[in-house]
Amino acid sequence: MSARKNAPIVLKLGGELLEKPEDLARVASGITVLAQQAPVVVVHGGGREIDAALAAAGISKVQVDGLRVTDLPTLDIVVTVLSGTLNTRLVSAVRRAGGRPVGLTGADADVVVVKPAAPFKASSGATISLGFVGTPTGATEPRLLTTLLKQGYVPVVACVGATKKGDLLNVNADTLAQHLAVSLRARRLVIAGGTSGVFDGAGATIPVLTAAAASRLIRQGTANAGMVAKLQACRAALKGGVADVLIVNGRLVPFGTLAARTPAGELAGTQVVA
Repeated sequence: MSARKNAPIVLKLGGELLEKPEDLARVASGITVLAQQAPVVVVHGGGREIDAALAAAGISKVQVDGLRVTDLPTLDIVVTVLSGTLNTRLVSAVRRAGGRPVGLTGADADVVVVKPAAPFKASSGATISLGFVGTPTGATEPRLLTTLLKQGYVPVVACVGATKKGDLLNVNADTLAQHLAVSLRARRLVIAGGTSGVFDGAGATIPVLTAAAASRLIRQGTANAGMVAKLQACRAALKGGVADVLIVNGRLVPFGTLAARTPAGELAGTQVVA
């Protein structure tokens, strides 16, 4: 990683790390410490709070292999929760911790340009339309992010994107984080959530996982629905030139250690390698 010492780290946060005040404070403090060691771009999801808002509105949740099927009423709630409630909450917490956060979505200044996602071939074999869901297009040049990073700011990006015409679409947070990691030539992609990495069939954490082994876990059905999307993002990041990908427990891993190469086996999680 020494050749990329000035390259950013992309840190994707699962929404479960932003719900409880104690988790939010720890994450915000960790981001602030990490940003003192390396440029950092944060991407966050918010699945459980979206689910709660959908339930309150009487809208059914539909997911396929960890990907949300998004109709227009669901999209309205996704945008409100992610770009409003959660993004502002996280930005405020990082600021209280002494950081310099800037709240954004993928729709701001072409941070990521998306197109409607193609019909999805589920692990069950069925082909399903994901609705108002976007897939990042081509090689984005995220100038806004690089400008902010050069000035010492921490971009905090909610996983909402826009098409070239400006239409908003829901974007899977793991997919968005992977795309930005490749576009920014990041030295490391970290996917932080509430579980300690990827588990084997016996429920134990796999310390080091190759991309080929990740593919086998998906084919065999060992990886659960939420982990499938993460593993696919890891494979795409590695293929796109990101040398190092970690899937970690964001409640256990000190974020301040993520700027240095962490020896395999010393993580509360899994290192995914090419």
